Amino acid sequence: MNSSEQEKIELEHQAAKLFMRWYEKDTGEHIRHIWHNKPQKPDVSCYLNGERLDLEIAHVYGSEQEAMHILGRNLDEKTKYELRLLEKVTDPHERLLSALNRILTNKAGKSYYSERVWLVLRNANPAWTRGEILGLQHHINVPVKHPFEQIWIVGDMQGETGIVQLYP
Repeated sequence: MNSSEQEKIELEHQAAKLFMRWYEKDTGEHIRHIWHNKPQKPDVSCYLNGERLDLEIAHVYGSEQEAMHILGRNLDEKTKYELRLLEKVTDPHERLLSALNRILTNKAGKSYYSERVWLVLRNANPAWTRGEILGLQHHINVPVKHPFEQIWIVGDMQGETGIVQLYP
Protein backbone atom coordinates (compact mmCIF):
# COMPACT_ATOMS: atom_id res chain seq x y z
CA MET A 1 0.00 0.00 0.00
CA ASN A 2 1.45 3.37 -0.98
CA SER A 3 1.39 6.45 1.24
CA SER A 4 -1.56 8.15 -0.51
CA GLU A 5 -3.68 5.00 -0.12
CA GLN A 6 -2.74 4.85 3.56
CA GLU A 7 -3.58 8.54 3.96
CA LYS A 8 -6.98 8.00 2.31
CA ILE A 9 -7.74 5.14 4.69
CA GLU A 10 -6.70 7.26 7.68
CA LEU A 11 -8.99 10.12 6.56
CA GLU A 12 -11.86 7.67 6.09
CA HIS A 13 -11.30 6.20 9.54
CA GLN A 14 -11.15 9.66 11.12
CA ALA A 15 -14.42 10.62 9.43
CA ALA A 16 -16.06 7.35 10.47
CA LYS A 17 -14.96 7.76 14.08
CA LEU A 18 -16.22 11.35 14.23
CA PHE A 19 -19.54 10.32 12.73
CA MET A 20 -19.91 7.34 15.06
CA ARG A 21 -19.13 9.44 18.14
CA TRP A 22 -21.79 12.02 17.23
CA TYR A 23 -24.33 9.45 16.09
CA GLU A 24 -24.08 7.60 19.39
CA LYS A 25 -24.26 10.86 21.37
CA ASP A 26 -27.27 12.15 19.42
CA THR A 27 -29.28 8.91 19.27
CA GLY A 28 -28.10 6.85 22.24
CA GLU A 29 -27.66 3.88 19.90
CA HIS A 30 -24.44 1.89 20.23
CA ILE A 31 -22.17 2.08 17.20
CA ARG A 32 -18.81 0.40 17.62
CA HIS A 33 -15.68 -1.12 16.09
CA ILE A 34 -14.64 -0.12 12.63
CA TRP A 35 -12.57 -1.87 10.01
CA HIS A 36 -11.58 -1.00 6.46
CA ASN A 37 -12.96 -2.91 3.48
CA LYS A 38 -11.63 -3.81 0.05
CA PRO A 39 -12.96 -2.17 -3.11
CA GLN A 40 -16.58 -2.88 -4.14
CA LYS A 41 -17.58 -2.66 -0.52
CA PRO A 42 -18.17 0.55 1.35
CA ASP A 43 -15.01 2.00 2.87
CA VAL A 44 -15.65 1.14 6.51
CA SER A 45 -17.79 -1.32 8.44
CA CYS A 46 -19.00 -1.16 12.03
CA TYR A 47 -21.71 -2.52 14.28
CA LEU A 48 -24.85 -0.52 15.03
CA ASN A 49 -26.74 -2.05 17.95
CA GLY A 50 -24.93 -5.33 17.28
CA GLU A 51 -25.81 -5.46 13.57
CA ARG A 52 -23.33 -4.84 10.76
CA LEU A 53 -23.50 -1.46 9.07
CA ASP A 54 -21.29 -0.37 6.17
CA LEU A 55 -20.24 3.26 5.71
CA GLU A 56 -19.16 4.85 2.44
CA ILE A 57 -17.06 7.90 3.28
CA ALA A 58 -16.53 11.03 1.16
CA HIS A 59 -15.00 14.41 1.89
CA VAL A 60 -16.49 17.70 0.67
CA TYR A 61 -13.81 20.24 -0.28
CA GLY A 62 -14.10 23.85 -1.37
CA SER A 63 -11.19 24.23 -3.76
CA GLU A 64 -8.35 22.34 -5.34
CA GLN A 65 -5.83 24.15 -3.16
CA GLU A 66 -7.77 23.37 0.00
CA ALA A 67 -8.06 19.70 -0.86
CA MET A 68 -4.37 19.48 -1.68
CA HIS A 69 -3.52 21.16 1.61
CA ILE A 70 -5.81 18.93 3.65
CA LEU A 71 -4.66 15.76 1.92
CA GLY A 72 -1.02 16.81 1.75
CA ARG A 73 -0.67 15.52 -1.82
CA ASN A 74 -1.41 16.15 -5.46
CA LEU A 75 -4.85 15.17 -6.70
CA ASP A 76 -5.76 13.05 -9.68
CA GLU A 77 -7.07 14.80 -12.79
CA LYS A 78 -10.72 13.83 -12.23
CA THR A 79 -10.71 15.33 -8.72
CA LYS A 80 -8.98 18.48 -9.95
CA TYR A 81 -11.58 18.86 -12.70
CA GLU A 82 -14.48 18.46 -10.24
CA LEU A 83 -12.99 21.00 -7.84
CA ARG A 84 -12.34 23.52 -10.63
CA LEU A 85 -16.01 23.27 -11.59
CA LEU A 86 -16.93 24.16 -8.01
CA GLU A 87 -14.65 27.20 -8.00
CA LYS A 88 -16.66 28.70 -10.87
CA VAL A 89 -19.66 29.03 -8.56
CA THR A 90 -18.89 32.12 -6.49
CA ASP A 91 -21.66 32.16 -3.89
CA PRO A 92 -20.56 29.99 -0.91
CA HIS A 93 -24.09 28.58 -0.46
CA GLU A 94 -24.27 27.66 -4.12
CA ARG A 95 -20.78 26.14 -3.97
CA LEU A 96 -21.75 24.05 -0.97
CA LEU A 97 -24.99 22.92 -2.59
CA SER A 98 -23.19 22.19 -5.85
CA ALA A 99 -20.47 20.20 -4.06
CA LEU A 100 -23.01 18.13 -2.12
CA ASN A 101 -25.14 17.46 -5.19
CA ARG A 102 -22.10 16.46 -7.25
CA ILE A 103 -20.92 13.98 -4.62
CA LEU A 104 -24.42 12.53 -4.21
CA THR A 105 -24.76 12.08 -7.97
CA ASN A 106 -21.35 10.40 -8.22
CA LYS A 107 -21.90 8.10 -5.24
CA ALA A 108 -25.46 7.19 -6.31
CA GLY A 109 -24.12 5.43 -9.39
CA LYS A 110 -21.95 3.04 -7.42
CA SER A 111 -22.89 -0.43 -6.25
CA TYR A 112 -21.69 -2.17 -3.13
CA TYR A 113 -21.60 -5.71 -1.80
CA SER A 114 -23.56 -4.77 1.28
CA GLU A 115 -27.01 -5.33 2.70
CA ARG A 116 -26.95 -2.03 4.54
CA VAL A 117 -24.88 1.01 3.60
CA TRP A 118 -24.93 4.63 4.75
CA LEU A 119 -23.11 7.48 3.06
CA VAL A 120 -21.14 9.67 5.45
CA LEU A 121 -19.80 12.95 4.10
CA ARG A 122 -17.27 15.07 5.97
CA ASN A 123 -17.22 18.81 5.43
CA ALA A 124 -13.58 19.76 4.87
CA ASN A 125 -14.21 23.41 4.01
CA PRO A 126 -13.84 25.74 7.03
CA ALA A 127 -15.91 28.41 5.22
CA TRP A 128 -19.01 26.18 5.39
CA THR A 129 -20.73 25.71 8.72
CA ARG A 130 -23.12 23.18 10.11
CA GLY A 131 -25.73 25.94 10.14
CA GLU A 132 -25.31 26.48 6.41
CA ILE A 133 -25.61 22.77 5.83
CA LEU A 134 -28.84 22.73 7.86
CA GLY A 135 -30.15 25.66 5.82
CA LEU A 136 -29.51 23.85 2.54
CA GLN A 137 -30.60 20.45 3.80
CA HIS A 138 -33.93 20.47 1.93
CA HIS A 139 -32.40 21.86 -1.28
CA ILE A 140 -30.01 18.96 -1.79
CA ASN A 141 -30.83 16.76 -4.76
CA VAL A 142 -30.63 13.18 -3.57
CA PRO A 143 -30.92 11.01 -6.70
CA VAL A 144 -34.06 8.89 -6.82
CA LYS A 145 -32.04 5.72 -7.25
CA HIS A 146 -29.07 5.23 -4.94
CA PRO A 147 -27.74 2.46 -2.67
CA PHE A 148 -27.86 4.35 0.64
CA GLU A 149 -30.23 3.68 3.51
CA GLN A 150 -29.22 6.99 5.09
CA ILE A 151 -26.98 9.94 4.18
CA TRP A 152 -25.19 12.04 6.82
CA ILE A 153 -22.61 14.82 6.92
CA VAL A 154 -20.09 15.63 9.64
CA GLY A 155 -20.34 19.42 9.97
CA ASP A 156 -16.62 20.20 10.04
CA MET A 157 -13.24 18.55 9.60
CA GLN A 158 -12.58 18.22 13.35
CA GLY A 159 -16.08 16.99 14.14
CA GLU A 160 -16.71 19.77 16.66
CA THR A 161 -20.13 20.86 15.38
CA GLY A 162 -21.90 17.53 15.09
CA ILE A 163 -23.65 15.74 12.29
CA VAL A 164 -26.62 16.45 10.04
CA GLN A 165 -28.86 13.84 8.47
CA LEU A 166 -29.41 14.62 4.78
CA TYR A 167 -31.52 11.57 3.86
CA PRO A 168 -34.14 10.29 4.49
